[in-house]
Amino acid sequence: MRVWLLGGFQVSVGPRTLEDKEWRLRKAAALVKLLFLAPKHRMHREQAMELLWPDLDPRAAANNLRHTLHYARRTLGSPRVATTSPYLQVRGEMLELCPDVPLWVDVEAFEEAATAARRAGDLATYRAALDLYAGDLLYEDRYEEWAQERREGLKSTYVSLLVELAGLYEERGELGPAVEALRRLLRSEPAHEGAHAGLMRLCALSGERQAALVQYERLREVLSGEFGTEPAAASQHLYEDIVAGRLAPRPERVEDGPREDSREEFEGARRHNLPHALTSFIGREHELVAIKRALGMTRLLTLTGSGGSGKTRLALEVARDLAGAYPGGALRGARGALGRGAGGAGGGPSAQGARVAEPPACRHAP
Repeated sequence: MRVWLLGGFQVSVGPRTLEDKEWRLRKAAALVKLLFLAPKHRMHREQAMELLWPDLDPRAAANNLRHTLHYARRTLGSPRVATTSPYLQVRGEMLELCPDVPLWVDVEAFEEAATAARRAGDLATYRAALDLYAGDLLYEDRYEEWAQERREGLKSTYVSLLVELAGLYEERGELGPAVEALRRLLRSEPAHEGAHAGLMRLCALSGERQAALVQYERLREVLSGEFGTEPAAASQHLYEDIVAGRLAPRPERVEDGPREDSREEFEGARRHNLPHALTSFIGREHELVAIKRALGMTRLLTLTGSGGSGKTRLALEVARDLAGAYPGGALRGARGALGRGAGGAGGGPSAQGARVAEPPACRHAP
């Protein structure tokens, strides 16, 4: 079973993807969402009743739970089995999801990837983790109290990763990508004062003084409109420094050859034999992100399409971007197949290996 909770709710059971209309009872969907978010996907029945029917007496809530379990099992594909469903079981007083069936949940993959990124501290793992965040948790249930705390925690992790990624880029002297990371943050959190201040500073260091001043005005407008407040003292002082010209522009680092101090790039090159791209890769951002997310939940991924549609180039771009996120790197073998290096015992951001292959090289063992 595979479950998506970030950016919307979707469940696939084997080859079948459940449509929204198949959840005939809204509370049945809410029950399985609770279990997907619960530690080890287990929850006491009384806790579920309290979260789903807080205003009902225990007997009425228990009847509702029994009814809801029936519909949840029917939707997941086991309508006639009362207690031995492979997907949703009742063991004593505990409700359990997939106790004996492999289960992948995007929330867990994102949290594991975030931990891996902070442990590794390199750009590839940060980008891989951020690509797993498809949107806020269960936005269709944004008014449900049981989802609110987890939603805020995941959003906070996402925002923190973007701040840290911007910092990594700045340390390398790559101000352009650092700016883009903070702008991506502001698209998600328009009132994040730290991101506004970071953009002001980076624009000033890039020699774009006017853009830095405009960013301060945007900060003022957002804070005034949403909270009725002014920027903090630190932001005001930064603005004054920019106006006075006390932040000297710093040229962005330009590489003429391999950087001597970039161990990350050197090690990454050793871990793959991917060919050097002779032309720029433009567009197809949606496909790139979709492939990276898919690699987080499978050991073998096949890209299909008509001849000349760019399958190999797309696979190479993904592999090149994520090579550093896998301990074994990425290797290109015969017939266009791409796989992680044999030396990598562990997986990538979601603790799994990955291989991208295009037909006819789709029969490789995982």
